[in-house]
Order: sequence, then C-alpha cells, then structure tokens
Amino acid sequence: MSHRTISRRYFFYGTLLAGAIPTGGYGRVASLGRLGFKSPNEKLNIAAIGAGGKGNSDVAGCATENIVALCDPDEKRAERLFKQYPDVPKYKDFRQMLDREKSIDAVTVSTPDHMHGMASMWAMERGIHVYCQKPLTRTVWEARELTKAAAKYKVATQMGNQGYSIDGTRECCEIAWSGDIGNITEVHAWTNRPVWPQGPEVKVETAPVPLTLDWDTWLGIAKAREYSPAYLPHNWRGFYDFGCGALGDMACHILGAPNWALLLTAPTSVECIRQEGTSANMFPKQSIVRFDFPARGSMPPVKVFWYDGGLMPPRPEGVPEGEKLGDGNNGSLFIGDKGIMTTGEYGQRTRLLPEARMKEYKLPPPLLTRSPGHYRDWIRACKGGTPACSDFSVAGPFTEWILLGVIALRVPGKLEWDAARMRFTNNSEANQYLKPEIRKGWKFS
Repeated sequence: MSHRTISRRYFFYGTLLAGAIPTGGYGRVASLGRLGFKSPNEKLNIAAIGAGGKGNSDVAGCATENIVALCDPDEKRAERLFKQYPDVPKYKDFRQMLDREKSIDAVTVSTPDHMHGMASMWAMERGIHVYCQKPLTRTVWEARELTKAAAKYKVATQMGNQGYSIDGTRECCEIAWSGDIGNITEVHAWTNRPVWPQGPEVKVETAPVPLTLDWDTWLGIAKAREYSPAYLPHNWRGFYDFGCGALGDMACHILGAPNWALLLTAPTSVECIRQEGTSANMFPKQSIVRFDFPARGSMPPVKVFWYDGGLMPPRPEGVPEGEKLGDGNNGSLFIGDKGIMTTGEYGQRTRLLPEARMKEYKLPPPLLTRSPGHYRDWIRACKGGTPACSDFSVAGPFTEWILLGVIALRVPGKLEWDAARMRFTNNSEANQYLKPEIRKGWKFS
C-alpha cells in the first residue's frame, strides 16, 4: 500500500464535518452557535459533567477557555474544582445544568462509564460540543447511537483516548503503512490493570449515604440499590453495572495505535480464552480475549489478543529477554512477516524489535499531521476547524469492538458478530448485553 494512497484516504478522514456548527435541536442559541466561522481567539463556554476525579484534568485541559458551570453529584469528590471556580454555577444533575445554562458551547463528560452515553446524548441534542472520557460508552448500542447523533447534530466531538494525539501513535501508523514490517497478522496488547479491587473477595456492604453525595443522581440510569462504599470513588469500574473492567479502562488507550494503524473495522468474532478470579457482579481479575478481524483492502486478516491483570503475551522469537516490550506494564506488539514493532501505553516510544534493528532504522516520511494536543484538537474543532482525531465517527466504532470483548468476559465461547445487524448470530445470551437497561425517570433521547 503506497504512502500516497494512505495519505489521501486517511490523512483527511472525516473532513465532511469540517466547519460544522451546532444546529441546536432544542432551539438554544449558544454564544458561538450562530457566528459561522469563528475566530480561534474567541473563547468557548465550557461546562463540566463530572467535576471530581478525571474531571479535574479534563477541565485543566480546557483552561484556555471559559469554564462556566460545573456538575457533580458528589460534592466531596468535586471539592477541589468547586473551590478553583467559586463563582460559576454548581449542579448535581447535568440535565438541570444543560436546560438552565443557555450559554454553554461545549461540555466535558467525566462521569463513570454507565453515564457517558446519556450525558453526551443530552448535550449533543442541544447543539453542544462534547469531549467524553473513554470508553465512549458502557454498551455497544449507546456507542452506535452517539456516532449517529454526532453526525446528525453536527457537533465537534472527541473521546478522551489521548494516545491518538501522541506522535508515537502516528509514527506507528506510518511504519505499518510503509510495509517495513510486512503484513501484520497478529497484535498483542496488555495492561497491569485492574489496580482497583476486583473479583470474588470484594464485599458490597451497605452503609448510610454520605451527606455530600446525591446517591440517586449518581446511580443515574442504573438499577436502584443501596449505597455502598465498595462502589465509590474509584472502584465502580470493576462492576458490570457501572464500568467495563480493565478492558474498558485501558483498551481505548493501548489498542488505539493498532486500531488506527491497521484500519480496524468490526471483528467477525470475539472470545475470552482465559479468565481468573470471576464473580457474579464484577469483571475477572485476569483475562485474555481474542478478536478476529477480516481483511481490510490489501491488509490481511488479523488476530488481536488482549491481556490484563498482569498477564503478558509470549516474548517474540528473536527478542532478547532483557529488552522491554511496550513500556513494561502496558503496551502493544505488532507481529509482521518482516519484523516486529512495539508501542507504549498511549502509543508512545514506538520502535522496532529487537533494539538492534531500531538503531539502524530510519522512520518513514510523515504522512499524518502532528497534533496540537488532545484537548486543543477538540477545541479547534469546536471553533470550526477540522474534526478532532478521535471524534465520534472514529471513537464510536472503535469503542464498539472493544465492548464486544467486555461482553465476551461475561458469556463463554466464541461469539460470532454481525456488525451490520448489531447482533451476535450464535448466542442470544450475549445479545442481552448490547443495550443498557435504563431506569425509569431517564430517557436516552
């Protein structure tokens, strides 16, 4: 595959949305919403949905703009950001914030996974640009709905997998497309997560709801249940109803370079081939998941293996024991018929293996532009620039196939996937996990 072919087809992907401005499905008029092509110097009015935890760094990434409202059902968790912006309105329920604060141009969504889809949809329906943390959603159906909504409402979007903006990820693409390691037929990716309590030894014991927490609003679309400190503030990620385990937490980072470099679409099948430490309501402590992808143009079929809980792929033949794979605890390996390539957690430190080959290797000429930074990339898109590198047209399909692996952790056996019909063709049990159960009082769109 030539540099010219890749350059023309993938360097400019998504440009049909360039310069798009929000239509405002609810008749709202944001301060930038009807100004057409805007000066890059004009600041956006940004609100945060989720102001604690990851919300701190997401807001910091947008600090060049106007922060006009903050929302979090947990006042204690959001205390730092609330103090940093003492004069902006504070909310517990993002629905109230979006309906009352008419000046909002854009939001960051930094909630637990189970509320990503709902919060993002509410914003986009109102013509509001969205930066949403990874994984984009907790279920496949939600990811597909957000992909469609972003195109419908013509808003600027970005998923928070910042590796897509790192030079190493783009170098990885350029090496793969150059043919220097040949046809790539296997990818192995791994993480040391979970680093939070997960597995059968975790006890969910009820307790009084803290006075600073609106528990019902935190639950959102999830089934009603008693509060437990086992869920908050970090450990929700390991529970089926709230998170996506280690795969959901890290795959949008670590598998970002393979997704882009190999132009992955939808797999034909997915299977959990090993798991340890299973329980009734949480993801396993360790797992290995296999995805099978068909040929894409001139690229051959590829097998993608995911390892978590500290499990590692076999060391490739010819790579000395002392040489680090990825960045050690996290990374990916590309196995080609002419060579091997590895990347770190976010796609950084892309290099050939063994290291002796990298010492004499010259990187291919750049085909992809280099990013101004993941948040800046999105902010630029919000102001009428070209679409962000991981906008929902990219992030939605990417998240979909990762979430198939999340389902495979709950349903044994090889699951055959029909992407066009959005269903597993050989397992009705697996199909029940494609769409969330939405609690009464909440409406997705």
